[in-house]
Amino acid sequence: MSVKIGNIDLGEFPLLLAPMEDVSDPPFRYVCKQNGVDMMYTEFISSEGLIRDAAKSKQKLDIFEYERPIGIQIFGSQIETMREATVIASQANPDLIDINYGCPVKNVACRGAGASLLQDIDKMVAMTKAVVESTHLPVTVKTRLGWDDHTKNVYEVAERLQDVGIKALTIHGRTRAQMYKGQADWTLIKEIKRNPRIQIPIFGNGDVDGVEKAANWRLEYEVDGIMIGRAAIGYPWIFREIKHFFKTGEQLAGPTIDERVSVCRTHLQKSIEWKGEKTGIFEMRRHYSNYFKGIANFKEYRMKLVSLEKVSDIETVLDEVAASFEDVLA
Repeated sequence: MSVKIGNIDLGEFPLLLAPMEDVSDPPFRYVCKQNGVDMMYTEFISSEGLIRDAAKSKQKLDIFEYERPIGIQIFGSQIETMREATVIASQANPDLIDINYGCPVKNVACRGAGASLLQDIDKMVAMTKAVVESTHLPVTVKTRLGWDDHTKNVYEVAERLQDVGIKALTIHGRTRAQMYKGQADWTLIKEIKRNPRIQIPIFGNGDVDGVEKAANWRLEYEVDGIMIGRAAIGYPWIFREIKHFFKTGEQLAGPTIDERVSVCRTHLQKSIEWKGEKTGIFEMRRHYSNYFKGIANFKEYRMKLVSLEKVSDIETVLDEVAASFEDVLA
């Protein structure tokens, strides 16, 4: 059975890339797409920024044909602003609009957006209804279990949001109070999936960091698909490895040093194409240590990579990395 969001067919058990601030930009999405992710989202975009035409918010609307299916994720604290932002985001021609009711960080949640809407379900429902009515595209939602341990209200949230027309729901198995600490708890996600009233796809998110967990949790929690965030940073191969395991029951070997260097180069090249040389090089710096995580004695190369300002110099260091660590991952 294929999983469908509206008329978007995502195949049997889709793997989704989470929208991550300062990470899920087009260059990063490109390397994830190459490694088999089924559905991606933009970084979350401020509805206030969109309606005020802020350059940073507008740039996040950039999507490319090869990324499809792709969703634009928006957040905000005012219903009217979200309505207007939905119209603007729809004009960028994504495949769907996603609403962020999950972001726990202070400058989002404390401004009444993101996860803070979990404290006011009526407003969340009204906001969602306004978004659904403002676009011809399918609308999906990402949220958490609740605000804290005493208000795990996502069961009610799932029913009420489905009633106002959302087409899929992704649930991060933590409360807002947990931020990203402690362990994600997917038991409530399973209860929602088993609720006979729920007809839309339910995706699980939180702590899936490898093949075994993906395979075990798929069975244990009965979700329709899995969204992966932090585990894909510097390791886009996670999508390829999980899919291979689902198909064959076998673990795929991890990427060689040549593959790591090659994907890192691609990411750098796409970063420069999209942002220009100066910003592209600067913003790539946060990714080097992730691509070569776990490789002993990488530090001196990392120090070089984050200090260089010319593409040719970075390419030279990456050549050195490929040569120096050839045997390490062979």
